[in-house]
Parts: sequence; C-alpha cells; structure tokens
Amino acid sequence: MAEDFQLVERIDFLLDACRDKSVLHLGCTNYPYTEEAIEGGDFLHFELEKVAKQVTGLDSDAASLEMLTTRGSENLVTGDLENLSASDLDETFDVVLAGEVIEHLSNPGLFLNGVKRFMDSSTRLIVTTVNAYAGVRFFRYGLRGKRGRVEPVHPDHVAYYSYATLKLLIERHDLRVEQFLFYDVGREHRPHNRWVINLINDISVRIAPQWADGVIAVCRLDENGS
Repeated sequence: MAEDFQLVERIDFLLDACRDKSVLHLGCTNYPYTEEAIEGGDFLHFELEKVAKQVTGLDSDAASLEMLTTRGSENLVTGDLENLSASDLDETFDVVLAGEVIEHLSNPGLFLNGVKRFMDSSTRLIVTTVNAYAGVRFFRYGLRGKRGRVEPVHPDHVAYYSYATLKLLIERHDLRVEQFLFYDVGREHRPHNRWVINLINDISVRIAPQWADGVIAVCRLDENGS
C-alpha cells in the first residue's frame, strides 16, 4: 500500500481517477441535497459524466434519480447499498466509487460484501468519508457543542472512520487498501464555509495532514480473499 498519505482535493482526485474509465457511482444522488448540489453547480455525478468513458449511477432514492433523468443522465439504477445482491445490475467496472456513503450505512459490511460483485482483478473501489479526527470539527464541537449536546454532524451520519478503522473494515471483507489519502476542505465546501472555519482547517492541516476533513481509501480485491 502507498504510505504517503498525501493531502488532496477530493473532487479533483475523483475526476482524475475516473477519467476515461467505466464507473459505477454508488449513492449518486447526494440525497437529501440533490437539488441544492445541482443548483450550486458542483454536482459530482454530472462532473463524472463529463470525464468518464461511461457512468452508471445507483441509488435508493427513486425521486432523486428521476430528477437526474430529467436533466439528461442515463444508466441510472435503483438499488439498496446494503443489499446489492438484489440489484439487476450485472457487470464489472474499471472504478466503483462510493463517495461519502459508508458513514450513512447501518451495515457497512453488507455493503462491502455486495460491492465485490461489480469488481474484477483490475477494478478499483474508491471509498471516501469524513475523517474521525478532523481538526475543524474538534474545534467547532469544543466551542459550540453545549457540553456535548450539539454535534457538528450530518443528520444522516451514523459513524466516523479513521485510517485504522476504515482499513480494518475493508480488510475484513476480502478487500485490500492499495492507497490511502486525506482530503482537504475543497471546492464543494470551502466557498460555503465561514472564513474562520476555512482558516481553522488550513491551520490544522498545516500542522498535521491527518487532521484533514476526510479520508480516501483506494481498494482492490484481495488476491488471498474469496
């Protein structure tokens, strides 16, 4: 595994990884912020469609998928990330992208077991998620957490992951982490943050990159796994 743990901009990294590739984009609608992200001009699925050879989107939210269809997206599939074995989709891809979804799942192991059906020996599974040790969230929670009652967390998140916990979870399901990176507050968030939040983030990552906003694991099937 590449141990450089470099700091990257999430969207730019994903677009480079998916360029000229066949891509399965899991959780493609960014529910419940689909319309907001589209109107803001930074909707990842649309950006992927511009650079990838072919993109298939899979999400459980039928209404948001319809919203994408009306805006010209094709190859959209309704599916449950925790029950991918029930999906009608039956092909493998160059890249399977699970961006900011694993922290929403009650049963991430079921997801990792199911996603392998879309992978072969050359496929890269890219998992991105918020960082358990993000410096800016520690700062905000410490100052505005009202003794623990108010947490700066997405209302649909059920877990935080770090390098150690995400790597272990992935390896328990016959996948191998090939590369691990940290992602900074990027163009999808920086323009919308208060300046002080961006400043605290920038100071945090200057001191320690592992205090970055999120983490990225690039994975492949484990040759010794099932």
